[in-house]
Amino acid sequence: MDRIAQAFARVRARHRAAFVAYLCAGDPDFDTSLAACRAVLASGVNLLELGVPFSDPLADGLTNQLAAQRALKAGMTSARVFELVRALRAGHPDTPIIFYTYYNLVFANGVDAYVRAAKAAGVDGMLTLDLPPEEAGDLLAASRAHDLKTVFIVAPTTSDRRLPRITAAATGFVYYVSREGVTGVRDEMAGGIPEAVARIKAHTTLPVVVGFGLSRRDQISQVARWADGVVVGSALVNCIKENLGDTGRIVARLRAVTADLAAGTARLTLR
Repeated sequence: MDRIAQAFARVRARHRAAFVAYLCAGDPDFDTSLAACRAVLASGVNLLELGVPFSDPLADGLTNQLAAQRALKAGMTSARVFELVRALRAGHPDTPIIFYTYYNLVFANGVDAYVRAAKAAGVDGMLTLDLPPEEAGDLLAASRAHDLKTVFIVAPTTSDRRLPRITAAATGFVYYVSREGVTGVRDEMAGGIPEAVARIKAHTTLPVVVGFGLSRRDQISQVARWADGVVVGSALVNCIKENLGDTGRIVARLRAVTADLAAGTARLTLR
């Protein structure tokens, strides 16, 4: 099995959901970002979703927009993002790394060349936020050629007619966006998650992960009862934002928050 499938198999055997952590590559600078990623990987993360900084991140809320701005201001480029992946892969050979990116960054560098470089650096899969499967022929072909897994999004508004097309295009896992709008911490969890996960699973055998708006351990515990994985982003990015200039404090805070949230993935009710 590939690293993504192996990661989900490992957590399933332990009666847990996978904990998927999002951080923006290069936030607030290369060295601090490397330390931050290593901190979460050492604290219970099963898959790392690495945001590729972009100047127009339309799916992201303010927290992640500012993280991308910090990374770009610090000089992050595609080449440096690949360098970051290689550094992480050296110390974590088994943990899947997923790019969370926008199609402009892929297309502008040449789709096949970008996918090939990502795979060579150690990336396992790619979630391209603004690319629907109907328009993803070039990316799908390049991903097949270079054995890079694809991740596509299902939203609360996705119709039953489109759902089979989305799940058929995914080869790594399916990402259910639990609420309309952009990323960000929310006090209340969206409704309808168990029904949405069941609806997706009727069309695929791939893992289904749930994200957007999840930030507390009790929220994760609820979602872990239904989903194969839970994604947390803004709550972790805030650990960086609130401690800028103090790498030691960033690492300590990320370790504590990640360990607490990851503990919520244990399934109280086994399926």
